[in-house]
Amino acid sequence: MAFELTQVQSKVTTSPQSDSSGVFAFPKINKMDMLAISDFYLQSLFEGLAYQIRAGTITTPAVGDVVITDTAAEMALDVGAGVVAIPVFANISINLGTGTLHEYAIKSVATVSTVGDAFVPLPLYLDGTSAKPASRCTARVDEAGGVTVTAELATTTRRHWSEANELAVAAGHSITSFNWDPKMPPVVQNGACCYVQIAAATTGPSYYANLDYIELSPSNVA
Repeated sequence: MAFELTQVQSKVTTSPQSDSSGVFAFPKINKMDMLAISDFYLQSLFEGLAYQIRAGTITTPAVGDVVITDTAAEMALDVGAGVVAIPVFANISINLGTGTLHEYAIKSVATVSTVGDAFVPLPLYLDGTSAKPASRCTARVDEAGGVTVTAELATTTRRHWSEANELAVAAGHSITSFNWDPKMPPVVQNGACCYVQIAAATTGPSYYANLDYIELSPSNVA
């Protein structure tokens, strides 16, 4: 008696769910026929939900503000209605820190930025043959504190990360690079903003920076 084995493919809902990729997806199986499970960050990347805001290029680093102020920022992620953004990583690499009283910070407020050069967020899922969905968030990048955000108040401004150094970083000192890899990142939506400040006294530091975030629908976090 011969027996026939058949493979049944069941459909499961994806999590998180992308608005652009549809509701259903087949489970992922590795070469040993084991269910392949990815973490939240990697799955978000696979579904085209991860984006980056950046400042500075290899030939032209950005220059920070001269002393940090409560309404001036270098980068801002603005999130409107119908979308949720979760900033998950940032890097600030100081190229030249000749000033003193260096201060770098990441904060969020319930008001979008109002002034600064617009920046189109970059998808972190790279595909040379087809375009990935554009971010529904908007962003601003403008050196020397050129991005205007609402005034900082202890009662309304969330402070997520900061770094300070009272000394100038002279030639020959160790590499100065700072990462923000939050255990509890902010969830930003409905006209809220997450922003980055980079400044020093006397002379603004030159730097390269990026802010990476995951974009979801409100139903995925409610």
